[in-house]
Amino acid sequence: MHSYDYLLLLAFFALVLLPAPWLGRFYYKVMEGQRTWLSPVLGPVERTCYRVAGVRADRQHNWKQYALALLAFNLAGFGLLFAVLLLQGSLPLNPQHLPGQEWSLALNTAVSFVTNTNWQAYSGEASLSYLSQMLGLTVQNFVSAATGLAVLVALCRGITRRSTGNLGNFWVDLTRATLYGLLPLCLLLALLLVWQGVPQTFSDYAHAVTLQGTEQTIPLGPAASQIAIKQLGTNGGGFFGVNSAHPFENPTAWSNLFEVVSIILIPVALVFTFGHYVKDLRQSRAIIACMLALFLIGASVALWSEYQPNPALESAQVQQDAPLEGKESRFGTTASVLWAVTTTAASNGSVNAMHDSLNPLTGMVAMVNMMVGEVIFGGVGAGLYGMLLFVLIAVFLAGLMIGRTPEYLGKKLQAREVQLLVATLLVMPVGVLVLGAIAASLPGPAGAVSNPGAHGFSQLLYAYTSGAANNGSAFAGFGANTVFHNLMIALAMLIGRFGYILPVLALAGSLAAKNSAPQGSNSFPTHGPLFTTLLLVTIVLVGGLTFLPSLALGPIAEHLSLGF
Repeated sequence: MHSYDYLLLLAFFALVLLPAPWLGRFYYKVMEGQRTWLSPVLGPVERTCYRVAGVRADRQHNWKQYALALLAFNLAGFGLLFAVLLLQGSLPLNPQHLPGQEWSLALNTAVSFVTNTNWQAYSGEASLSYLSQMLGLTVQNFVSAATGLAVLVALCRGITRRSTGNLGNFWVDLTRATLYGLLPLCLLLALLLVWQGVPQTFSDYAHAVTLQGTEQTIPLGPAASQIAIKQLGTNGGGFFGVNSAHPFENPTAWSNLFEVVSIILIPVALVFTFGHYVKDLRQSRAIIACMLALFLIGASVALWSEYQPNPALESAQVQQDAPLEGKESRFGTTASVLWAVTTTAASNGSVNAMHDSLNPLTGMVAMVNMMVGEVIFGGVGAGLYGMLLFVLIAVFLAGLMIGRTPEYLGKKLQAREVQLLVATLLVMPVGVLVLGAIAASLPGPAGAVSNPGAHGFSQLLYAYTSGAANNGSAFAGFGANTVFHNLMIALAMLIGRFGYILPVLALAGSLAAKNSAPQGSNSFPTHGPLFTTLLLVTIVLVGGLTFLPSLALGPIAEHLSLGF
């Protein structure tokens, strides 16, 4: 590694961690309807939205009403996006006259963007019109991220409120998360990206003649606005097929830094938002410490692995200190590894290098980041409520060890809460292992794998892990655009999204109905190094070891076969 690699890592952590406490407090004030510096500008817009939609902002929802409103909104969004993708050939803003998508691909894409996954079995510039990219995908990028933030806020209220069934109003939370939480930051990032050279235009694709005399079509479009929300909303879907490895999506080293920072900026800030809800920022620091520890462990392993020369190249006398196959020479190895670890830790799914070309252990780190269940920062809202599920599981295990009723911030965890926690532990095994096993055992679907042996198995395992974790990245060699995989990965995405959201809302309702007992000297402290260590061990044992046998058949076996 060179000096500029260390400067990149330092700049990344500084730009993420320094503004996080301020931004976290801002989100708390926004979601609780307190006045902020944006209130004079966006307050009238917010109230107009309520009047137009017929929403009573003062009406509270219990967890069932909250869940029904959320499901109805997401179902309507799915129906609209599915129709736009099917009918785009007959709709305006289609200068390239692209036809509508095939039905299974359109269904997969609609599910993908509604669930904040942004799995793409297509190339955007060759398949989607400007209208589909804007009205379809960009809108869902905003509201799917806002949905995750709304669910997190409902859980925070469930933990902090006493003897009530009210968790807030879904429509109000969705509106505030979009207007205040996402839109201003996206406008700022989009302007920065345009400054760096990302296109934002409705012009037709440009045509040029190369030096060799052949014609070349240069895709354009309103890219900067979608790229901004794809990163800040932890969505990840690329405007162009190769995502942020494309020079129009990510043209410079500065745009690369802006984008990789924006991937986890909001998830980190929301940890501090939780601290403001519970009136104890020590809880935030304990959770941040655990997230950072997991992130740094994964990044260290990935960097070490990626800087190992590949023994397979020794005989060809083309050995390199760090293999660059599959990476953008504009960014190099460290920037590519940092992005790969960040995007899988944050359930973002965007890429600036091809994960199919990563060394086996680097690919394994990316998979493990997703397999533990979107908790190492994770998606907007989804990452923290996933981590809070592990916090409650750690508290339950601690209670078993000392023979006391488990309790978190004054709320006792009883049979109903534990049952809901166990239900969430089944989400990733079902989405990854069960659906992946079905795909691997059938000769037709298994034909989507382009490589033999352990690497081929890793391709399939990565695909279903990415779908169930609502990540969206992929090993590029996997041919996912078949009816079988479109439907099965869509099912994995639905399980991965709503298999968590519904138990989380039920858990929030159950906790909100409880009275809060005062914490005393005998209460188990859920902050400090001891609890952080217990939480980390819980995630590794409960979340990670579930998938060790499948990892042994894929990236671990491939790593051992290289003969390092």
